[in-house]
Amino acid sequence: MHNETLTKLLHAQDKKVPVALITKLSDGSQAIVDKNKTVDGDLTINDQQLEEVLGYIRDDKSRSLGEGEYFVQVFNPKLRMIVIGAVHIAQALAPMAELANFEVTIVDPRGFFASYARFPDLKLMDDWPDEALIKLSPDTRTAVVKLTHDPKLDDPALEEALKTDAFYIASLGSRKTHSKRLERLREKGFDEKILKRINGPAGLDIGAVSPSEIAISILAELTAVTVSYTHLTLPTKA
Repeated sequence: MHNETLTKLLHAQDKKVPVALITKLSDGSQAIVDKNKTVDGDLTINDQQLEEVLGYIRDDKSRSLGEGEYFVQVFNPKLRMIVIGAVHIAQALAPMAELANFEVTIVDPRGFFASYARFPDLKLMDDWPDEALIKLSPDTRTAVVKLTHDPKLDDPALEEALKTDAFYIASLGSRKTHSKRLERLREKGFDEKILKRINGPAGLDIGAVSPSEIAISILAELTAVTVSYTHLTLPTKA
C-alpha cells in the first residue's frame, strides 16, 4: 500500500467515514471509494463496478470484484448507539451494546443521572436530547434509543431523530403511551411513512419486565434490523 493511500485511509477512519480500498491484483494499483461515489487513487473502475463496491460498503463485506480482477476491502466505522435517558435500562443496555461492538453515547440533561459513576468509560452528554442529536448527526450506521418518559425530552428527540438517516429509532413506553406520542408527532407534521420508522414500544415482545430483560429485548430487535447506507426499509411492529 502506498504511503499516500495509507494516509487517506487512516484519515477516513479517524473521521469515521465508511470507505472501501480497491486493489487490482495484477499490478497492485489501488483506489479508495467512499459512499458519495468518490474514487481516489491510481486505478479506474466503471459505473457498474462502483455500484457493486457501494453495495459491499452497505453490506459491510470485503470480497473480490470483477471475476477476481480486484479485491475490495471495506473499512466501516463502528455502529453507534445513542441512548436518550440515563436510566436503569440504559445501565444494562450500554455494556451489552458495547459487547455487540457498538460505540455508545448516553444523553441526558439531568447531570445526576448521566454520571461517570453510573456509566464508567462511556461518552456522556448533558445536552438536551434534540441538541445532542444535532451535534452527533446520526447516520445510517447509528441507532437512536429513547428511554425517557417525559414528553419535554421525548418529543424533541424523536422529531430530530426522524430528520436523520439513523437506521434504527426506538422509543420506550406502553402502547398507549406510544399512541399518544405518535399523535403529537402527527400534529407536528410527520406523516405515517415517517412515523413507521419508530420502533415502539422499543424492543421485541418477549415479556420483558426488569431493566436487564428490556435491554435484551431492545438489543435483540436492533440486531434484527439490517443496516443500509442509502435507504432503509425498517421492520415495524404489526
